[in-house]
Amino acid sequence: MSQNKRFFIAQVGKTHGLYGDLKLHIHTDFPEQFQVGYTFETSSGKLEILKINLERGIVCFKGYEGIDYAKKLTNTKIYASLEETKERCKLEEGEHFWFEIERCDVEEDGVILGKIAEMQRLAEVNYMFIETDEALVKEGFASTFLVPYIERYVLKTDVEKQLVLTKDAKEILEAS
Repeated sequence: MSQNKRFFIAQVGKTHGLYGDLKLHIHTDFPEQFQVGYTFETSSGKLEILKINLERGIVCFKGYEGIDYAKKLTNTKIYASLEETKERCKLEEGEHFWFEIERCDVEEDGVILGKIAEMQRLAEVNYMFIETDEALVKEGFASTFLVPYIERYVLKTDVEKQLVLTKDAKEILEAS
């Protein structure tokens, strides 16, 4: 995956008040990457944050102060690269970005069960959407399955080795 690739992280909504404030609809788990002075690539060109209120979901961009200027940014999509996200967002010990986990192999008891195609959030739980290993598909197992990305199933994640070690994930596959 290219480090220069940009990912959709937020969208600008309608104006709020008369001074260029806009509603900000955040589509990332890392709202802390929206800080005064940070510049983002957007569908309207580069934009720099002048003011931000994350509690209220309000943003104002430099050069777009005033309602008439701000209106031009309604529906603008905001993007960030993997590099920018890693630089601006600090993870706790044992936490990983989804883009680091996606494409990892899933292994249980020395057997590769498949590869994580993508991470998904359902309700409050993150799930690994796994494409089952071809050898297991030929044995009659489902071609895809979901495993919760929680301590109950995930023993270890090693993003360097592109490997997630699991327990009881094969039971989920067998029931799929």
